[in-house]
Amino acid sequence: MHRAGTDFLWYKTAMSITLTPEQEAWIKAHIATGDFASIEEAARQLLDDRIAELAAEDDDDDMAWAKPLVDEARAAIARGEFVSLEEHKAHNAALLASLKD
Repeated sequence: MHRAGTDFLWYKTAMSITLTPEQEAWIKAHIATGDFASIEEAARQLLDDRIAELAAEDDDDDMAWAKPLVDEARAAIARGEFVSLEEHKAHNAALLASLKD
């Protein structure tokens, strides 16, 4: 990503963060087992994972309107208020046949 009017790319900009001793120990332990190549890689991967989780949560919120409808559908199924796929197909076939007549 190039910023207009600059001669550098965004990924060349360094950022310093301070880890707690527990965070540093956890990351170093995972580097030792080969999960990450470096502290920087671990930080990038863990941040990417958390950002993806938050994005997924945001996406879930877009479907909040559907929850009551899904709950009602599940309740109807539990009450036995449903048709089988075969019944649905037969109903549609009969409907189409009646429209052709």
